[in-house]
Amino acid sequence: MVENQEKNIVNKVIIVTGGSRGIGAEIVKTLAKEGYTVILNYNKSEECAKNVKNELAQLGITVDIFKADVSKPDEAINLVQYALEKYKKIDVLINNAGISQSKLFTEITNEDWNYMINNNLNSVFYCTREAVKNMIHNKQGLIINISSIWGITGASLEVHYSTAKAGIIGFTKALAKELGPSNIRVNAIAPGIINTNMNKEYSVDEINKIKEEIPLERIGNVDSIAKCIKWIIEDDYTTGEVISINGGWHM
Repeated sequence: MVENQEKNIVNKVIIVTGGSRGIGAEIVKTLAKEGYTVILNYNKSEECAKNVKNELAQLGITVDIFKADVSKPDEAINLVQYALEKYKKIDVLINNAGISQSKLFTEITNEDWNYMINNNLNSVFYCTREAVKNMIHNKQGLIINISSIWGITGASLEVHYSTAKAGIIGFTKALAKELGPSNIRVNAIAPGIINTNMNKEYSVDEINKIKEEIPLERIGNVDSIAKCIKWIIEDDYTTGEVISINGGWHM
């Protein structure tokens, strides 16, 4: 296992945006435990980022944490440049940062719309545009974008969120075609309802009703997403795919 970890540390440098909580934190922990060199990006959740870093440190595992609001192009550039200056390359970019909001369409303000698009879609563009320059130079790389089931089916009361997540899917498929000749793979994961703080607005009754609609009769856990990402990294022939992890909620 140690030999495998040492090999991965040399070969794979990974950025995880929004890596301090929920799905992002589990991705960071899973990949770091595999021996990959992981840079945990956070914006507001510094304490959570430090908790992840300290939890891994107790296992003898080191991760970097880097503060950047990736919805802003200059800060996204700073994140990528930090990785390049320290490690000279980026092998994997995982665009996980995002926000959610439930609101009637007629009540969505210009500010709500722009904030959602900036955080959930523009951030993917900014980080990818900067990181892909190094990947093209090295003729290898992997980009994994976290979309949502609502990017596929749409969600009532979440038009702006659904729009941003659908945009990620179009972005993924188009970029996979463009970057394939450079040996760069681009994929997306579209989770269903996952047990994170992002779903704290649902009541117990609402969660139970959702479970009744899911063939597996339960909501998902963050480790399912992290395990899928681990597999995509280990694979070398999957690109342009949107992998749905939703317990059969949408088939």
